[in-house]
Amino acid sequence: MSKPLIGISTYLESSTRWGVWDLPAALLPAGYHRLVRHAGGMTAQLPPDEPALAPSMVARLDGLVIAGGPDVEPARYGAEPHPRTGPPAPERDAWELALIEAALAAGLPLLGICRGMQLLNVARGGTLRQHLEAHAGPPGAFVQHPVRAVPGTLLGGVLPEPVTVPTCHHQAVDRLGEGLVVSGYAEDGTVEAVELPDAAGLALGVQWHPEMGDDPRVMAALVTAAR
Repeated sequence: MSKPLIGISTYLESSTRWGVWDLPAALLPAGYHRLVRHAGGMTAQLPPDEPALAPSMVARLDGLVIAGGPDVEPARYGAEPHPRTGPPAPERDAWELALIEAALAAGLPLLGICRGMQLLNVARGGTLRQHLEAHAGPPGAFVQHPVRAVPGTLLGGVLPEPVTVPTCHHQAVDRLGEGLVVSGYAEDGTVEAVELPDAAGLALGVQWHPEMGDDPRVMAALVTAAR
């Protein structure tokens, strides 16, 4: 059986240095493709493109991951920027929201990671908490905390016991988007996972970073659905 092809959205940076070069670059931490490979899939990177092309892109994939990254522009969910909200990434917001909409319309299995979960919520009309203190360590570092999946949800079947996860975020889901249910919580009540039970394919978002840990089960659920 051929391995399913999983598309992963990427950063788009105006200046990136490697070797003797300092150039604009589309990039993605290696943990993402390594986790997909560990879970039995192949990867294709999806740098920001014209939103109108999203349905054509989705049609070539077996599954989609919306990766972590910068804060979602608050205007996308009708809010004014908080002083601690980071600079916007409008090209990436537009492309990834279009990918999410196209994936849901096509029934393509979808996994949102950190920012990706937040964008799934925004795509469904939800809002975000723009700043919280407890879920981010020093710059460039991940911290660990427990997550409990809600029994009876898709995530509850994937992670039936509480797990300790790698995390780095200062924003979180506030008002849930249409049709979404919460399927995981941190000990302080922060929403750590959402899913769309009525989606034609798997549609799951997790606030933590499975690609920075050693538990492949969430990504394996996506790859299994993609088969």
